[in-house]
Amino acid sequence: MIQLFNVTKMYPGGIKALDDVSIRFKKGEFIFLVGPSGAGKSTLMKLIYREEHPTRGQVIFNGKNITRLRQREVPYLRRKIGMVFQDFRLLPQKTVFENIAFAMEITGASSREIKRAVPEVLEMVGLAHKANEFPEHLSGGEQQRVSISRAIVNRPVLIIADEPTGNLDPDTSWGLMNLFLDISQRGTTIIMATHAWDIVSNMKKRVVELAGGQIVRDEEKGTYSL
Repeated sequence: MIQLFNVTKMYPGGIKALDDVSIRFKKGEFIFLVGPSGAGKSTLMKLIYREEHPTRGQVIFNGKNITRLRQREVPYLRRKIGMVFQDFRLLPQKTVFENIAFAMEITGASSREIKRAVPEVLEMVGLAHKANEFPEHLSGGEQQRVSISRAIVNRPVLIIADEPTGNLDPDTSWGLMNLFLDISQRGTTIIMATHAWDIVSNMKKRVVELAGGQIVRDEEKGTYSL
């Protein structure tokens, strides 16, 4: 589904974020990206959703070299990808329903499709009763559930999550991880960067460890560290 071939990413000043990285992620996999800050995790994810371009190498998504996409084609790529961030990134002036609906509106969905799909995902994440609330009235865990709802409402084939539990307490974090696991079991590929060692070690999913811009470990049913 996703392949990186000999990918190097250089930033101004000679900073090498990724160094000749080659890796493949299969459909339906749940992958944890681990490693210290600055190891290259976020850069790798940004290359997949085309926020960054590789300095060298190729990034293949569903058989297409996305490094060659024209700018006008990038939105069509991103329709297939849901993104979840540590800081939620909800629109404060919109309700829960409107935040999720907005993700559908920008893809051209009809009002009929929105009215059908948004309640479905809110029911899935346990927030149907919060549809008309504004983000400021929600807990951190609830806000992240809205963020996840927004990421999955367009039925993406891939979810990229960057430290999604970083601002949450342990109990809330585990609730969210069970939600991600349920999404994964429906066939969606999940790539998640995290420092949550307890979650990684207990879930025993594929673990890809980066250090100094290189992959130093790729382990099935792995733990946070050896």
